[in-house]
Amino acid sequence: MAKVQVGLVQMSCTGNKQENLDKAIVKIREIAAMGAQVVCLQELFTSLYFCDEENYENFKLAEAIPGPSTDVLSKVAAELNVVIVASLFEKRAEGLYHNTTAVLDADGAYLGKYRKMHIPDDPGFYEKFYFTPGDLGYKVFKTKFAKIGVLICWDQWYPEAARLTALMGADFLVYPTAIGWATTQDEATNVEQYNAWQMIQRSHAIANGVPVVSINRVGEEAGVAFWGGSFVSNPFGTLLYQADHSKEELKVVELDLSKSDSYRTHWPFLRDRRIDSYSQITKRYIDDESI
Repeated sequence: MAKVQVGLVQMSCTGNKQENLDKAIVKIREIAAMGAQVVCLQELFTSLYFCDEENYENFKLAEAIPGPSTDVLSKVAAELNVVIVASLFEKRAEGLYHNTTAVLDADGAYLGKYRKMHIPDDPGFYEKFYFTPGDLGYKVFKTKFAKIGVLICWDQWYPEAARLTALMGADFLVYPTAIGWATTQDEATNVEQYNAWQMIQRSHAIANGVPVVSINRVGEEAGVAFWGGSFVSNPFGTLLYQADHSKEELKVVELDLSKSDSYRTHWPFLRDRRIDSYSQITKRYIDDESI
C-alpha cells in the first residue's frame, strides 16, 4: 500500500501488569477508531520500567512469546483489522530472558519477534541484569499494510542497526522506547539529551530514505521522568508529529511510502555506498593492533 495510517500510543504505566495490558487494549481500540492501521506500543508497556534496579523478583514479569499477552492482542488485532507492534519482557527458558517486540498482523496472525540487540547498562537503566542480547538478527515483518522494521530503544543510537534493517526492505522503522530524564537534572541537560535522541533517529530516516516512528512512555518512575516526545519523521528527517513530554497521547500519522523512492533517487545514498570499503566496521576500534 502506498499510504499507511500509523498510530502511536504514548502512555504511563502502573505496577499492575494486567491493568497495563487492559489500558493498552483500550487505547488500541481508541486509536483504531481514529483510523490507525498499524498500532505501535512503547517499550515494556505491561509494567513499570523495572530496570531501574537489579531485583530478581522482576523476572516474574516475563512471559513466553508467543504467550498470554500476544494471544490476547492477536484477538484484538483480528477484531479491529490492525497490525500491533507490542514490546514485551520475554522468558525464553529458565534463566534466559530477552527484551522482545512481537508483531501481530491485521488478521491476528503472529508474524514473529525481534529481540533487542543492544543492551545498555547505566544508572537507573540496568538492562544487562535482565536481558540477554538478541540472537535473531535484524528483522523486517511483512504485514497487511507495510513491511515494518522493528528495533528497540538503545538500538536507536546505532546507525548499523537502522541500515541493516532498511537494507532488508523495511518500508519504515519502528522504535518502541523507554527513556527519560533523571529528576535531579537541570533543564539544559534535559533539552540536550532529548534533542540528541530525536536527532539520531531522524538521521537514520535520512540516511536510509525511510520514515521513522519512535514511541516513548510518560510518567515519573523511581527518580526518572520519562520524557514522552514520541515522534514520526519522514524520509528526509522532517518531523510529521511530536508528542508532549508529560502527558499521554494518541496520534495517527499518515505515511506515504511511495515518497521513499523519490528521496532515494534524488539523494542516492544507497546507490553510492562503497560496500567494498566497509570491512573494518566489524572491528571494535581501529587501532594499530587491529590493522
